[in-house]
Amino acid sequence: MNNLEKYIRAFTQTFDLSPEKVAGLERQSLEAWDSIGHVGLVVALEEEFAIMMEPDDIAVLTSFEKGQEVLKKYNIEM
Repeated sequence: MNNLEKYIRAFTQTFDLSPEKVAGLERQSLEAWDSIGHVGLVVALEEEFAIMMEPDDIAVLTSFEKGQEVLKKYNIEM
């Protein structure tokens, strides 16, 4: 499984979505992406990629695309 597939899986499992629905996903457009959902996504990403995200990075993780930018800071390429 490549990094993009792992990334997509974190979203699909956290928010119970099909893989086709994650591209373009934004926090304000998904009811399940509330504060609890956000923590769940962060935990899923940290476990999936064996990283510990900084608080500033957690705060800017507001969309599917933004998360990819955040992961680049941890040398994780999609």
